[in-house]
Amino acid sequence: MSALLDLLTDVLDRARAKGASEADAFVVEDQSFSAQVRMGQVDTVKHARDQHLALRVFVGRSAAAASTSDLSRDSLGRLVDEAVTLARITAPDPLSGLADRGELARGVPDLDLDDLRGHDLAPEAKIELARRCEQAALGYDPRITNSEGGDFGDGHARYAYATSHGFAGEYRSSSFSLSTSPLASHNGEMQRDGWYHTTRKRASLDAPEAIGRVAAQRALRRLGARRVKTAEVPVIFDPQMAATLIRHVAGAASGPSLYRGASFLLNRLGETIAAPSITIVDDGTLPGALGSRPFDGEGLPTRRTVLVDRGVLTSYLLDSYSARKLGLASTHHAARDGSGVTVSTTNLHLAPGDASPESLIRSVKSGLYVTELIGFGVNGVTGDYSRGAVGMWIDNGELAYPVEEITVAGNLLEMFRAVEGVGNDLVLRDRAAAPTLLIGRMVVAGD
Repeated sequence: MSALLDLLTDVLDRARAKGASEADAFVVEDQSFSAQVRMGQVDTVKHARDQHLALRVFVGRSAAAASTSDLSRDSLGRLVDEAVTLARITAPDPLSGLADRGELARGVPDLDLDDLRGHDLAPEAKIELARRCEQAALGYDPRITNSEGGDFGDGHARYAYATSHGFAGEYRSSSFSLSTSPLASHNGEMQRDGWYHTTRKRASLDAPEAIGRVAAQRALRRLGARRVKTAEVPVIFDPQMAATLIRHVAGAASGPSLYRGASFLLNRLGETIAAPSITIVDDGTLPGALGSRPFDGEGLPTRRTVLVDRGVLTSYLLDSYSARKLGLASTHHAARDGSGVTVSTTNLHLAPGDASPESLIRSVKSGLYVTELIGFGVNGVTGDYSRGAVGMWIDNGELAYPVEEITVAGNLLEMFRAVEGVGNDLVLRDRAAAPTLLIGRMVVAGD
């Protein structure tokens, strides 16, 4: 057993000795580095190390949580005392408690989340990657005249979790990111955009020059943006914006939203909520993926969950507590933070279709191609959707000109039922990903 798991075992034993009937705890050690350059000059460089331990105790059915970044023996003793004292004065909840012992993970699979050699670059080399990324954007076109910077970041974490009823496991993970945000200007107009890449392995990062070129192209295509008249037209969401739509579905399918009655998916399990072309999956077992983890925040094995299967809502996203509240079984989606257990997705994605993005655009006579969404106009209770947008206007099947200062509006259930095309361009660039998505009709509000 590792030193971290020994530490957790000692804390749990002390909690039981103080009167806790059950307890669980996790500890995280992480270190991170980030560097930003702007117009070729180093702007900021940060390096941080952190560790903290979070403890949750149950006294009967009363629960309390506490955390600390001081892992000395005396500090942990105080942490245990405080948590048990708080639990004794907390109102009991008959549904609280650890996860079912029979569901605990029997092992910790290696999901290839750690890059053992990726962190050996000198700070100067990391800064140079950020500089090359920004320079590629600045040098792409004379109309790229300024920059909000180029950034490189990497992180390495070690996570251990244990419970008083038999689970103990740990794993390590790495992450690397590179991005830049150039500004394009022409005839007094200025537009900003950017591009990025994040991976588990440094060797898998896109070349800085490639990221810079894409960032420049995205900024340039926004020059000459117009407003359009209000109309009800087909709307195509590019992959990054389509991913935001499935995040809203996941939020509505999460246990806390459901048992609080704050979800447009409440009591819809088994119903058709989207077009037959829509399948949404959350899979925490994908090797090397950004959201993968070998076990969830309660020690249950991570697995593949089909949230929406060909338009039918087939599962919610539940931890043990929300499952008990809803009379269902946990879907192994618990996540831990210092204040307790939450529900989170792992690698959430919309399954690709068979249409190329170009064919989806060609199928639209007049409509909108969305490349950026602004604001938070989504009602989780009703699914009503209204957000500021930026994109390209589609005229006779071609991207004709950039548009801005518009709003796209609809209802998420109606939008997913109105999907007329799913692209074949799914790439797992983030913890939530989707291919290009064509929605038959939405209100685009402009002049």
